[in-house]
Amino acid sequence: MEVSTGYLPQAVFAPADQGHPAPRVFISPQRYIQGRGVLRSVGRYLSLLQAKRAGLLMSQRSSRNEGDLLLAGLRSAGVDAVVSTFQGECTTDEITAHTTAFSKERIDCVIAAGGGKCIDTGKAIAFRLGIPVVVVPTLASNDAPCSALSVLYSPEGISQGVEFYPNSPAIVVVDTDIIAAAPERYLVAGMGDAMATWYEASVCLRNPAAVTTVGARPTLAACAIGEVCAHTLFQEGCAAAAAVASKTVNDALESVVEANTLLSGLGFESGGLAGAHAVAQSYTAIPHVRANYLHGEMVAMGTLAQLMMESRPKEATRVAEFFAAVGLPIHLGQLSLSSSDTQALEIVSEASLGFPFVGNMPMKITPEFVKSAILDAHHLGLSISEQIGDSAYRHLQG
Repeated sequence: MEVSTGYLPQAVFAPADQGHPAPRVFISPQRYIQGRGVLRSVGRYLSLLQAKRAGLLMSQRSSRNEGDLLLAGLRSAGVDAVVSTFQGECTTDEITAHTTAFSKERIDCVIAAGGGKCIDTGKAIAFRLGIPVVVVPTLASNDAPCSALSVLYSPEGISQGVEFYPNSPAIVVVDTDIIAAAPERYLVAGMGDAMATWYEASVCLRNPAAVTTVGARPTLAACAIGEVCAHTLFQEGCAAAAAVASKTVNDALESVVEANTLLSGLGFESGGLAGAHAVAQSYTAIPHVRANYLHGEMVAMGTLAQLMMESRPKEATRVAEFFAAVGLPIHLGQLSLSSSDTQALEIVSEASLGFPFVGNMPMKITPEFVKSAILDAHHLGLSISEQIGDSAYRHLQG
């Protein structure tokens, strides 16, 4: 997994020749706004940026479902919008095409409305144009909205690299009415992504050699946020999933949306990544996995593998029981894989070593070690699935 050299935060915060340990660094969006009906007010929020003309990047789904409401809100605030449609993958070609189109329109900011890949594309465009990005996630399926980075993919959807930015999103606006109207599977996938935050941050905090995505040491604040994130999911996750299933907004849903989006985003970026995302991103190298499963579903499996790397089967059991209750995958069969598929397991294990932050794990990482952890997590998941069933998973996967 390659790191783009356009902007390297490590060179700013922790250059190799600075002669002392890396500092602790905390980064975050300037404003985070979450609640019912806030999409209508995006135009008013843009007054914070003094923006009068916006480039609006929307996924096809968001354009159909939220486009009219978002555009009406912008018009009512006197903001002109130039609309461009995201085509599905955050690739360098996709980024270049939209950047070229928007560069001719004299826009003041980019608004990225959609899922994680659309949002990451919007951040990349804004960086190239030198203007702020406003993020409007229409799904709570991952923690991309608050971060100052984008994960880049091939046109086929294979994870290829990461690109960092000097500025975090200026404004993040999450309308929980929209989240509640989306399929339940997306919220649950977001829980899978968010649960990893605490376990990866805690590993990084305990390992004095670990660094965050900006090359800094994790902050206590980010680790505390990660812990609250996990606690919120354990306490409210099932109730939040039930709320989305019934298309209603309640306190449980508000809490889990905040955990999936804000807490997880702040926690991973200033707390650190480790084994969970190393394994998760590597699952995208398997064609039928990347075609049929969401990022957070892969991260759920990665989290269980990381806990087995740490020799924490009791905690892995607790996490797997929660995942089973909300419908996340807990064994290889639930990612359409098999423990006997040696080739696929070797691909994932080898690819994990290419993840930039797998070295944050406090032990020696080899392909054999990763494969063993994946299989240990798989067998644990099978045992739990036999004990409590897989009805929640089957409900989400149809």
